[in-house]
Amino acid sequence: MPAVLLLLALALAAALVAGLALGPVRIPADRVLAIVLGRESTGPLASIVWDVRMPRVLLGAVVGAGLAVCGAVLQALVRNQLADPFLLGASSGASAGAVLVLVLGAGASFAGLSLPAAAFGGALAALVAVYALARRGGTMTTGRLILAGVAVQYVLSALTSLVVVLAAKADQVRSVMFWTLGGLGGARWNELALPAVALALGTGLLLTLARPLDLLLTGEEDARTLGLDTGRFRAAVFVLTSLVVGVLVAYSGSIGFVGLMAPHAARAVVGAGHRALLPVAALGGAVFLTLADLVARTAAAPEEIPVGVVTALIGGPFFLWMLRRSPRTEGVAG
Repeated sequence: MPAVLLLLALALAAALVAGLALGPVRIPADRVLAIVLGRESTGPLASIVWDVRMPRVLLGAVVGAGLAVCGAVLQALVRNQLADPFLLGASSGASAGAVLVLVLGAGASFAGLSLPAAAFGGALAALVAVYALARRGGTMTTGRLILAGVAVQYVLSALTSLVVVLAAKADQVRSVMFWTLGGLGGARWNELALPAVALALGTGLLLTLARPLDLLLTGEEDARTLGLDTGRFRAAVFVLTSLVVGVLVAYSGSIGFVGLMAPHAARAVVGAGHRALLPVAALGGAVFLTLADLVARTAAAPEEIPVGVVTALIGGPFFLWMLRRSPRTEGVAG
Protein backbone atom coordinates (compact mmCIF):
# COMPACT_ATOMS: atom_id res chain seq x y z
CA MET A 1 0.00 0.00 0.00
CA PRO A 2 2.66 2.64 0.87
CA ALA A 3 4.72 1.62 -2.15
CA VAL A 4 1.69 1.90 -4.45
CA LEU A 5 0.81 5.34 -3.07
CA LEU A 6 4.40 6.50 -3.46
CA LEU A 7 4.58 5.33 -7.06
CA LEU A 8 1.27 6.98 -7.90
CA ALA A 9 2.35 10.21 -6.20
CA LEU A 10 5.53 10.23 -8.30
CA ALA A 11 3.49 9.50 -11.43
CA LEU A 12 1.15 12.38 -10.58
CA ALA A 13 4.09 14.73 -10.04
CA ALA A 14 5.53 13.72 -13.42
CA ALA A 15 2.14 14.18 -15.10
CA LEU A 16 1.77 17.65 -13.56
CA VAL A 17 5.23 18.68 -14.75
CA ALA A 18 4.42 17.37 -18.24
CA GLY A 19 1.15 19.29 -18.19
CA LEU A 20 3.01 22.49 -17.28
CA ALA A 21 5.78 21.94 -19.83
CA LEU A 22 3.89 20.85 -22.95
CA GLY A 23 1.52 22.87 -25.06
CA PRO A 24 1.59 25.39 -27.93
CA VAL A 25 4.61 26.90 -26.16
CA ARG A 26 6.95 24.15 -24.98
CA ILE A 27 8.88 24.88 -21.82
CA PRO A 28 11.84 22.72 -20.74
CA ALA A 29 11.20 20.71 -17.60
CA ASP A 30 14.09 22.36 -15.73
CA ARG A 31 12.62 25.80 -16.47
CA VAL A 32 9.23 24.59 -15.23
CA LEU A 33 10.77 23.39 -11.97
CA ALA A 34 12.66 26.67 -11.58
CA ILE A 35 9.42 28.63 -12.04
CA VAL A 36 7.45 26.42 -9.65
CA LEU A 37 10.18 26.60 -6.99
CA GLY A 38 10.32 30.37 -7.26
CA ARG A 39 13.78 30.69 -8.77
CA GLU A 40 12.27 32.30 -11.88
CA SER A 41 9.25 34.41 -11.03
CA THR A 42 9.01 36.91 -13.90
CA GLY A 43 8.83 36.77 -17.66
CA PRO A 44 6.42 35.32 -20.23
CA LEU A 45 7.21 31.70 -19.40
CA ALA A 46 6.45 32.24 -15.72
CA SER A 47 3.15 33.85 -16.68
CA ILE A 48 2.23 30.88 -18.90
CA VAL A 49 3.04 28.41 -16.13
CA TRP A 50 1.35 30.21 -13.23
CA ASP A 51 -1.58 31.97 -14.88
CA VAL A 52 -2.57 29.55 -17.67
CA ARG A 53 -1.35 26.02 -17.10
CA MET A 54 -1.07 25.60 -13.34
CA PRO A 55 -4.79 26.16 -12.58
CA ARG A 56 -5.68 23.83 -15.44
CA VAL A 57 -3.51 20.90 -14.39
CA LEU A 58 -4.51 21.29 -10.73
CA LEU A 59 -8.21 21.32 -11.63
CA GLY A 60 -7.67 18.24 -13.80
CA ALA A 61 -6.01 16.42 -10.90
CA VAL A 62 -8.79 17.40 -8.47
CA VAL A 63 -11.60 16.44 -10.85
CA GLY A 64 -9.94 13.16 -11.82
CA ALA A 65 -9.41 12.20 -8.19
CA GLY A 66 -12.98 13.11 -7.22
CA LEU A 67 -14.61 11.24 -10.09
CA ALA A 68 -12.50 8.16 -9.35
CA VAL A 69 -13.43 8.16 -5.67
CA CYS A 70 -17.13 8.63 -6.44
CA GLY A 71 -16.96 5.89 -9.06
CA ALA A 72 -15.45 3.44 -6.58
CA VAL A 73 -18.15 4.24 -4.01
CA LEU A 74 -21.01 3.96 -6.49
CA GLN A 75 -19.69 0.58 -7.61
CA ALA A 76 -19.91 -0.57 -4.01
CA LEU A 77 -23.39 0.87 -3.50
CA VAL A 78 -24.85 -0.98 -6.49
CA ARG A 79 -22.41 -3.92 -6.17
CA ASN A 80 -21.38 -3.63 -9.80
CA GLN A 81 -17.99 -2.73 -11.24
CA LEU A 82 -19.61 -1.29 -14.38
CA ALA A 83 -21.08 1.66 -12.47
CA ASP A 84 -19.59 5.15 -12.54
CA PRO A 85 -20.90 8.74 -12.23
CA PHE A 86 -21.10 9.13 -16.02
CA LEU A 87 -22.78 5.82 -16.85
CA LEU A 88 -25.26 6.23 -13.99
CA GLY A 89 -26.29 9.69 -15.20
CA ALA A 90 -24.75 11.77 -12.40
CA SER A 91 -22.44 13.69 -14.74
CA SER A 92 -25.21 14.19 -17.31
CA GLY A 93 -27.62 15.36 -14.62
CA ALA A 94 -25.09 17.80 -13.23
CA SER A 95 -24.42 19.14 -16.72
CA ALA A 96 -28.15 19.56 -17.43
CA GLY A 97 -28.67 21.44 -14.17
CA ALA A 98 -25.72 23.72 -14.82
CA VAL A 99 -26.79 24.41 -18.41
CA LEU A 100 -30.29 25.40 -17.32
CA VAL A 101 -28.83 27.90 -14.86
CA LEU A 102 -26.48 29.30 -17.49
CA VAL A 103 -29.22 29.84 -20.04
CA LEU A 104 -31.58 31.33 -17.47
CA GLY A 105 -28.87 33.82 -16.56
CA ALA A 106 -28.72 32.99 -12.87
CA GLY A 107 -25.13 31.82 -12.78
CA ALA A 108 -23.81 35.06 -11.29
CA SER A 109 -26.26 35.19 -8.38
CA PHE A 110 -25.74 33.98 -4.82
CA ALA A 111 -21.99 34.66 -5.02
CA GLY A 112 -21.73 32.19 -7.90
CA LEU A 113 -23.08 29.29 -5.87
CA SER A 114 -26.21 28.76 -7.96
CA LEU A 115 -24.20 26.93 -10.64
CA PRO A 116 -22.73 24.27 -8.30
CA ALA A 117 -26.12 24.00 -6.56
CA ALA A 118 -27.89 23.35 -9.86
CA ALA A 119 -25.21 20.82 -10.86
CA PHE A 120 -25.62 19.03 -7.53
CA GLY A 121 -29.40 18.96 -7.87
CA GLY A 122 -29.17 17.53 -11.38
CA ALA A 123 -26.63 14.88 -10.33
CA LEU A 124 -28.75 13.79 -7.36
CA ALA A 125 -31.96 13.65 -9.41
CA ALA A 126 -30.29 11.58 -12.13
CA LEU A 127 -28.79 9.10 -9.65
CA VAL A 128 -32.10 8.69 -7.82
CA ALA A 129 -33.94 8.10 -11.10
CA VAL A 130 -31.43 5.50 -12.30
CA TYR A 131 -31.39 3.72 -8.96
CA ALA A 132 -35.20 3.64 -8.75
CA LEU A 133 -35.53 2.29 -12.29
CA ALA A 134 -32.83 -0.34 -11.78
CA ARG A 135 -34.37 -1.53 -8.48
CA ARG A 136 -37.87 -1.88 -9.88
CA GLY A 137 -39.20 -5.31 -8.91
CA GLY A 138 -36.83 -5.59 -5.93
CA THR A 139 -33.75 -6.81 -7.79
CA MET A 140 -30.96 -5.05 -9.63
CA THR A 141 -29.10 -6.59 -12.56
CA THR A 142 -26.22 -5.29 -14.64
CA GLY A 143 -28.42 -5.05 -17.71
CA ARG A 144 -31.17 -3.15 -15.92
CA LEU A 145 -28.64 -0.74 -14.40
CA ILE A 146 -27.07 -0.03 -17.78
CA LEU A 147 -30.44 0.41 -19.48
CA ALA A 148 -31.62 2.78 -16.75
CA GLY A 149 -28.44 4.83 -17.02
CA VAL A 150 -28.68 5.01 -20.81
CA ALA A 151 -32.36 5.99 -20.66
CA VAL A 152 -31.74 8.79 -18.17
CA GLN A 153 -28.77 10.02 -20.18
CA TYR A 154 -30.89 10.16 -23.36
CA VAL A 155 -33.56 12.19 -21.59
CA LEU A 156 -31.00 14.60 -20.18
CA SER A 157 -29.24 14.83 -23.54
CA ALA A 158 -32.55 15.70 -25.19
CA LEU A 159 -33.16 18.37 -22.54
CA THR A 160 -29.72 19.84 -23.12
CA SER A 161 -30.23 19.79 -26.90
CA LEU A 162 -33.52 21.63 -26.42
CA VAL A 163 -31.67 24.26 -24.42
CA VAL A 164 -29.14 24.61 -27.25
CA VAL A 165 -31.96 25.18 -29.74
CA LEU A 166 -33.63 27.76 -27.53
CA ALA A 167 -30.43 29.57 -26.56
CA ALA A 168 -30.42 32.88 -28.40
CA LYS A 169 -26.82 33.90 -27.81
CA ALA A 170 -23.73 32.35 -29.33
CA ASP A 171 -21.86 32.44 -26.02
CA GLN A 172 -24.65 30.42 -24.42
CA VAL A 173 -24.33 27.76 -27.12
CA ARG A 174 -20.58 27.59 -26.52
CA SER A 175 -21.18 27.22 -22.79
CA VAL A 176 -23.63 24.38 -23.41
CA MET A 177 -21.13 22.59 -25.63
CA PHE A 178 -18.54 22.94 -22.86
CA TRP A 179 -20.86 21.26 -20.37
CA THR A 180 -21.75 18.40 -22.68
CA LEU A 181 -18.19 17.60 -23.83
CA GLY A 182 -16.16 18.61 -20.79
CA GLY A 183 -13.11 20.84 -20.67
CA LEU A 184 -10.54 22.31 -18.33
CA GLY A 185 -9.50 25.28 -20.47
CA GLY A 186 -11.50 27.78 -18.42
CA ALA A 187 -9.76 26.95 -15.13
CA ARG A 188 -8.82 29.96 -12.98
CA TRP A 189 -7.16 30.20 -9.60
CA ASN A 190 -10.29 31.58 -7.95
CA GLU A 191 -12.27 28.53 -9.13
CA LEU A 192 -10.05 25.88 -7.54
CA ALA A 193 -11.09 26.32 -3.92
CA LEU A 194 -14.60 24.82 -4.04
CA PRO A 195 -13.68 21.67 -6.06
CA ALA A 196 -10.64 21.10 -3.82
CA VAL A 197 -12.75 21.45 -0.66
CA ALA A 198 -15.42 19.13 -2.09
CA LEU A 199 -12.76 16.54 -2.91
CA ALA A 200 -11.05 16.76 0.48
CA LEU A 201 -14.23 16.69 2.57
CA GLY A 202 -15.97 14.10 0.38
CA THR A 203 -13.01 11.73 0.32
CA GLY A 204 -12.43 12.17 4.05
CA LEU A 205 -16.05 11.36 4.87
CA LEU A 206 -16.11 8.39 2.51
CA LEU A 207 -12.93 7.01 4.08
CA THR A 208 -14.70 7.00 7.44
CA LEU A 209 -17.41 4.89 5.78
CA ALA A 210 -14.95 2.31 4.43
CA ARG A 211 -16.19 -0.48 6.71
CA PRO A 212 -19.93 -0.20 5.84
CA LEU A 213 -18.95 0.08 2.16
CA ASP A 214 -17.03 -3.17 2.57
CA LEU A 215 -20.08 -4.73 4.24
CA LEU A 216 -22.20 -3.92 1.18
CA LEU A 217 -19.86 -6.02 -0.93
CA THR A 218 -20.80 -9.09 1.12
CA GLY A 219 -24.44 -8.82 0.04
CA GLU A 220 -27.62 -7.09 1.11
CA GLU A 221 -28.75 -9.68 3.66
CA ASP A 222 -25.32 -10.16 5.20
CA ALA A 223 -24.89 -6.40 5.59
CA ARG A 224 -28.24 -6.12 7.36
CA THR A 225 -27.39 -9.06 9.59
CA LEU A 226 -24.21 -7.26 10.64
CA GLY A 227 -26.22 -4.20 11.67
CA LEU A 228 -26.09 -1.93 8.61
CA ASP A 229 -29.26 -0.08 7.65
CA THR A 230 -28.61 -0.47 3.93
CA GLY A 231 -31.48 1.76 2.78
CA ARG A 232 -30.50 4.80 4.82
CA PHE A 233 -26.82 4.24 4.21
CA ARG A 234 -27.26 4.07 0.44
CA ALA A 235 -29.43 7.19 0.44
CA ALA A 236 -26.90 9.16 2.49
CA VAL A 237 -23.94 8.10 0.36
CA PHE A 238 -25.85 8.79 -2.85
CA VAL A 239 -26.41 12.35 -1.63
CA LEU A 240 -22.75 12.75 -0.67
CA THR A 241 -21.41 11.42 -3.98
CA SER A 242 -23.92 13.56 -5.87
CA LEU A 243 -22.69 16.63 -4.03
CA VAL A 244 -19.07 15.91 -4.89
CA VAL A 245 -19.83 15.05 -8.53
CA GLY A 246 -22.10 18.08 -8.88
CA VAL A 247 -19.42 20.47 -7.65
CA LEU A 248 -16.72 18.91 -9.83
CA VAL A 249 -18.86 18.88 -12.97
CA ALA A 250 -19.85 22.49 -12.30
CA TYR A 251 -16.24 23.46 -13.04
CA SER A 252 -15.16 20.82 -15.57
CA GLY A 253 -18.24 19.85 -17.57
CA SER A 254 -19.27 16.25 -18.16
CA ILE A 255 -16.19 13.99 -18.30
CA GLY A 256 -16.93 10.31 -18.57
CA PHE A 257 -15.27 6.99 -17.76
CA VAL A 258 -12.71 8.28 -15.23
CA GLY A 259 -14.86 6.85 -12.45
CA LEU A 260 -15.05 3.51 -14.25
CA MET A 261 -11.43 2.88 -15.17
CA ALA A 262 -9.51 4.28 -12.19
CA PRO A 263 -11.34 2.24 -9.50
CA HIS A 264 -11.05 -0.94 -11.57
CA ALA A 265 -7.30 -0.46 -11.99
CA ALA A 266 -6.92 0.36 -8.28
CA ARG A 267 -8.96 -2.70 -7.28
CA ALA A 268 -6.69 -4.90 -9.37
CA VAL A 269 -3.67 -3.59 -7.43
CA VAL A 270 -4.84 -3.25 -3.80
CA GLY A 271 -8.05 -5.28 -3.67
CA ALA A 272 -11.61 -4.28 -2.87
CA GLY A 273 -11.13 -2.93 0.68
CA HIS A 274 -12.16 0.72 0.54
CA ARG A 275 -9.65 2.01 3.06
CA ALA A 276 -6.92 1.22 0.54
CA LEU A 277 -9.02 1.44 -2.62
CA LEU A 278 -10.20 5.05 -2.27
CA PRO A 279 -6.81 6.81 -1.96
CA VAL A 280 -5.26 4.64 -4.67
CA ALA A 281 -8.21 5.29 -7.00
CA ALA A 282 -7.99 9.03 -6.26
CA LEU A 283 -4.34 9.22 -7.25
CA GLY A 284 -4.93 7.04 -10.30
CA GLY A 285 -7.85 9.19 -11.44
CA ALA A 286 -5.78 12.34 -10.98
CA VAL A 287 -2.95 10.92 -13.09
CA PHE A 288 -5.32 9.71 -15.80
CA LEU A 289 -7.26 12.94 -16.24
CA THR A 290 -4.11 15.08 -16.12
CA LEU A 291 -2.60 13.03 -18.95
CA ALA A 292 -5.90 12.94 -20.87
CA ASP A 293 -6.08 16.74 -20.74
CA LEU A 294 -2.49 16.93 -21.94
CA VAL A 295 -3.44 14.80 -24.96
CA ALA A 296 -6.54 16.93 -25.52
CA ARG A 297 -4.59 20.15 -25.90
CA THR A 298 -1.55 18.81 -27.77
CA ALA A 299 -2.81 16.06 -30.11
CA ALA A 300 -4.41 18.46 -32.61
CA ALA A 301 -2.56 21.68 -31.69
CA PRO A 302 -3.25 24.54 -32.15
CA GLU A 303 -6.85 23.24 -31.96
CA GLU A 304 -7.99 21.76 -28.65
CA ILE A 305 -10.02 18.57 -28.30
CA PRO A 306 -12.55 18.48 -25.43
CA VAL A 307 -11.07 16.28 -22.73
CA GLY A 308 -14.36 14.40 -22.46
CA VAL A 309 -13.83 13.19 -26.02
CA VAL A 310 -10.39 11.82 -25.12
CA THR A 311 -11.65 9.98 -22.03
CA ALA A 312 -14.57 8.56 -24.03
CA LEU A 313 -12.26 7.28 -26.77
CA ILE A 314 -10.29 5.42 -24.11
CA GLY A 315 -13.15 4.52 -21.80
CA GLY A 316 -15.60 3.28 -24.43
CA PRO A 317 -13.53 0.25 -25.45
CA PHE A 318 -12.63 -0.32 -21.80
CA PHE A 319 -16.31 -0.38 -20.87
CA LEU A 320 -17.08 -2.88 -23.65
CA TRP A 321 -14.25 -5.09 -22.43
CA MET A 322 -15.59 -4.89 -18.86
CA LEU A 323 -19.11 -5.64 -20.08
CA ARG A 324 -17.92 -8.70 -21.97
CA ARG A 325 -15.95 -10.16 -19.08
CA SER A 326 -18.51 -9.37 -16.35
CA PRO A 327 -20.13 -12.57 -15.01
CA ARG A 328 -23.48 -10.77 -14.61
CA THR A 329 -24.15 -9.40 -18.09
CA GLU A 330 -26.70 -11.96 -19.09
CA GLY A 331 -30.30 -10.87 -19.32
CA VAL A 332 -29.89 -7.26 -20.35
CA ALA A 333 -33.58 -6.69 -19.95
CA GLY A 334 -33.13 -7.72 -16.32
